[in-house]
Amino acid sequence: MSPRSASVNEELRRRSRERLLQATVDLVGERGYESTTLGDIADRAGAARGLVSYYFPGKRHLLQSAVHRLMHLTLEAALEHEPCSDDGRERLARAIDAILGLARDNPLLMRTHMAGILQAEGFVQCPEQQRLAELLRDTVTRYGSPDVDTDYPLLRALLMGAVVAVLLPGAPMPGPRLRAELFQRYGLDWELGVPPDGGPPDGTFPR
Repeated sequence: MSPRSASVNEELRRRSRERLLQATVDLVGERGYESTTLGDIADRAGAARGLVSYYFPGKRHLLQSAVHRLMHLTLEAALEHEPCSDDGRERLARAIDAILGLARDNPLLMRTHMAGILQAEGFVQCPEQQRLAELLRDTVTRYGSPDVDTDYPLLRALLMGAVVAVLLPGAPMPGPRLRAELFQRYGLDWELGVPPDGGPPDGTFPR
């Protein structure tokens, strides 16, 4: 039997890594961070437990990579959703809606992710985060920013702040209100992206 080629081995490693990332999203979203072990993640992914530590230095790094992958895939799907659009304002609206939608649909997972970023080890630079950053930077560029290096980090910070506001225990902000504030800041019409049912909050957009 011939040995596998380097390209085949690379593809197998990529698939194994992605199964671990998906299993992490699923389990932490179901059970929470503390109730999910690395062994649970390996078992859900159908992978040897040693692979987890081979690819990731720890559970917190694994979780951040997994959530960044989910954010990248969600944002990519929103930007390329039919009908496709090259209009920068439409694409920025879709990006805002996609990130707010993640907070709405995955509260336990996203709350855990945001809490982890604020801990001592902070923000993990990983391939998944870099792909997400490239997509957001491209969105800012297509929107027409004259200074992407300044405007991209600001958009990232505003989106992170909005996610925290949606998920704040005991005092959450309504998603439509946060959407309205972000849309007004960037001069976006309420009808762009995927507007929520019920129209804009009172006093935010002309009806």
